[in-house]
Amino acid sequence: MRAFTYIAVILAWALTSSTAALAQGQLAPVITVNDQVITRYELNQRMRLLEMFRTPGDLNEVARTGLIEDRLKQQEMARVGLQLSDASLQTAMEEFAGRANLSLPQFTNLLSQNNVDLVTLRDFVKVGVAWRDYIRARYSREVTVTDADVERAQQRQGNRPTQIEVLLSEIIIAPPPERRAQAEEAAREISQMRSYADFEAAARQVSALPSRENGGRLGWLPISNYPAQLQQMLLDLEPGEVTDPIEIPNAIALFQKRGTREAARATSAPVSIDYAAYYIPGGKSDDALRTAVGVKNRVDTCDDLYGVARNQPIEALDRFTVAPAEISRDVALELARLDPGEVSYNLTRDNGQTLVFLMMCARNQAGDTDANPDAIRNQITSQRLAGLADALVEDLRASAVIVSR
Repeated sequence: MRAFTYIAVILAWALTSSTAALAQGQLAPVITVNDQVITRYELNQRMRLLEMFRTPGDLNEVARTGLIEDRLKQQEMARVGLQLSDASLQTAMEEFAGRANLSLPQFTNLLSQNNVDLVTLRDFVKVGVAWRDYIRARYSREVTVTDADVERAQQRQGNRPTQIEVLLSEIIIAPPPERRAQAEEAAREISQMRSYADFEAAARQVSALPSRENGGRLGWLPISNYPAQLQQMLLDLEPGEVTDPIEIPNAIALFQKRGTREAARATSAPVSIDYAAYYIPGGKSDDALRTAVGVKNRVDTCDDLYGVARNQPIEALDRFTVAPAEISRDVALELARLDPGEVSYNLTRDNGQTLVFLMMCARNQAGDTDANPDAIRNQITSQRLAGLADALVEDLRASAVIVSR
């Protein structure tokens, strides 16, 4: 009995020591910023968050840079006594989740599935929102946008004689979760294709969009229709070249370039996108698709959707007017193909249980004669504040003592 007790004590001590060592490793400092520690745990969590956001590049380097800048911002805001209220943080968290067309509980569940603690997202959002408020308060008097500034911006963008358009073919692979690995392998193989015929054959076999019927071919579209983070990638392609697989919610996108041209039509990049989303239960079932076709035949403008959604719960219809950067990537890619009044019902939400009936309402462009001057003024103000914020972070970094391990 004494021998058994002794062994049990030794095992308990060993397990406790192992757990303590593991915890100590997670809490070990990997970076110090003016004597404030960034732990291994924080770094790992930030990398998981970036991976969940499909952030390109070296995630370790991106995470380190982001955490260092967050510490510098926190220290500067602590110096002036700026704090974000709990109510403001809660609102910011809900807005952040809303950008992915999710409620905060749904987004929290997504975090859990990706092994990201809610506190990691909370810290990420808290610094971003508080820093935005601080920059506005600190520099608002230094940034003055005159009527002449607005007029010049309208003239610069409205007087462009040409715009760049791209001719693309598309493939959207939307596999069930259990076949995700096979879909990723197929996407990697397609990304190596250089033959138009091969890409078209692949589109007919695996694409989830109606464009598969004509090999994924799209017509000429302004490059400004596409999400800003994809525009340079598309422009850099050579004819016949295919993008790397692009992660979008519940799917993988690939584009093959067939041509680039300068079009005589003079339009500017949109300041904001006005679109509507009507939600139909049933996902891509036959009944839901028939409902979508029926709605399409009933509406000519986005305002007509209010009549369709009459007597239904308020959440059945959303209407958005937002900057292009605030639109989730899958929705942005759908909207890129649409002109005002056109619709799409290729997307789903709620794990495929809800069909999304998208309708393009308008692209509001800074160069339009009827464009909202206040929107242009806000855009110029935001650009100037962003420049001042970047300069301040560089100054803080230059005067800080930063040690990486």
